[in-house]
Amino acid sequence: MKEKNNSEKKLSIPDKYREDISNDIWSVFKIMGEFVEGYDKLLKIGPCVSIFGSSRLKPGDQYYEKAVDAAYKLTQMGFGIITGGGPGIMEAGNKGARQGNGKSVGLNIELPFEEVPNNFIDPHFTINFNYFFARKVMFVKYAQGFVVFPGGLGTLDEFFEALTLMQTKKISRFPVLLIGKEYWAGLMDWIKNTMMTYGTVSENDMELFHLTDDIDEAVSVICKFYEEHELSPNF
Repeated sequence: MKEKNNSEKKLSIPDKYREDISNDIWSVFKIMGEFVEGYDKLLKIGPCVSIFGSSRLKPGDQYYEKAVDAAYKLTQMGFGIITGGGPGIMEAGNKGARQGNGKSVGLNIELPFEEVPNNFIDPHFTINFNYFFARKVMFVKYAQGFVVFPGGLGTLDEFFEALTLMQTKKISRFPVLLIGKEYWAGLMDWIKNTMMTYGTVSENDMELFHLTDDIDEAVSVICKFYEEHELSPNF
């Protein structure tokens, strides 16, 4: 009989894998704790807008300053500001909220390469997370709008998840503002010229967000939306 080659050998499951399964079961309680704390704190804060963008942009950058302006103006309309709590655009959002005497919320994630939470978060509105997915739920559930500035993979993740949830009607429609026509131009072209050509998205999907460079326009879009819709958690 022909001997089986290595590629046909049965997979061997190491003992450590079985130990990890036991640890994973206990981690459920840590996950539950993050959801309980997030729900408890954010429900008490009231209507907020989530601001996203790169952690690498510094004060003086046009988008950093626009994020400060956006957060300030949104607080003057009665909204609190939620960010990921880090530097860059997140810091700018919390800074603008602080300048506007509004609620400044930081949903911090523990990462091996990122700084401590920025100094513009209200200490009693700080929530720490180990799990990205738990944190992402909080961004969506208690946000009355997303304002998305230029950013990297994390920013794209939040942006596309919001669109997916609305497209599939897992959450109700809410305003999503994409800031920076020049920065997002390549992405917009790819969606229109490639995705729409292949039929993987429809023209209606482009209506799930609004692209602008004008912060006053962005704030106006959010405020006008809530002249016709009730302020409430998204699910």
